[in-house]
Amino acid sequence: MRHLSEPARRRHKVRNLLQSAFLLAGLLGLLALSALLLTGPEGVLWVLVGGVVGLILAPRIPTRVAMRYLGARRVDPHDILPVAKAMERLSTKAGLPAVPALYYLPDTGMNSFAVGRRENAAVVLTDGMLRSLSLREIVAVLAHEIAHIAHNDLDIMQLADTVSRMTRLMAFVGLAVAVVSIPAALFGDGHVPWFGVLILIFAPTFAGLLQFALSRTREFEADLEAAALTGDPAGLALALGKIDRIVNATWRRLVLARGDQPSLLRSHPPTAERIERLHSLKGNSEQPWGEQQIGPLPTMSPRPRRLRIW
Repeated sequence: MRHLSEPARRRHKVRNLLQSAFLLAGLLGLLALSALLLTGPEGVLWVLVGGVVGLILAPRIPTRVAMRYLGARRVDPHDILPVAKAMERLSTKAGLPAVPALYYLPDTGMNSFAVGRRENAAVVLTDGMLRSLSLREIVAVLAHEIAHIAHNDLDIMQLADTVSRMTRLMAFVGLAVAVVSIPAALFGDGHVPWFGVLILIFAPTFAGLLQFALSRTREFEADLEAAALTGDPAGLALALGKIDRIVNATWRRLVLARGDQPSLLRSHPPTAERIERLHSLKGNSEQPWGEQQIGPLPTMSPRPRRLRIW
């Protein structure tokens, strides 16, 4: 067992940082190659500059507006005092300038996520999470989301998504130009660069795979930071295992069989691998988080789901 020491954390963080930088560089390189094939060398700089400017100037949806759109409701700290105190403690330890607001999503699914930036973030928990996880496990999940906020993972993934979208756009334009040029090439009045066309065909797929890989790297980093924040890697491992069992049980009720999704097509690492990594870390011998259940919040209940047939 490795202790969750500062040197070990630094080694993991450096490795994850290098992986993230490599994957982002790959996404940017793929975008540059697509621009080179479509517009030539002079267009590469304009595409990259335009992407950066567009990312900076892109409107950000305020947290309250996003929560209203999702149908989430802000939780009164007095209704869930142990969790609110844990949020404050974890946020201070993570170095956040403000404690993220806690929101309740009246959905029976097992889900949690973070929105916003470090100064104005929010963490959302579904009704299914509150009903199924113990306080210890909920705190571990919150620490994972706080780690995402502290590491600016939301901005990193937004950058990756912007680059991926631009690559798809460049590929679409390039393929449209190639299709229009085919008749002229057949009559000897033009030339279609088939090698470039092949690259443009597969560029969006490669961009998506790199984006998934970057997401998996950030998830591993958030797991490591969450274990450091709580001093309880086993708590997060328990939460992940329970969430995975419940989700799989739901799938088994909905379908007869569920094939394993290839790792390359996952936005999150396999749960078994995440749990194995967490078990390789040793936390504090005494945990400040209790094992009691939180359960449904006062005056809040999940909305009934409507079955839609398309």
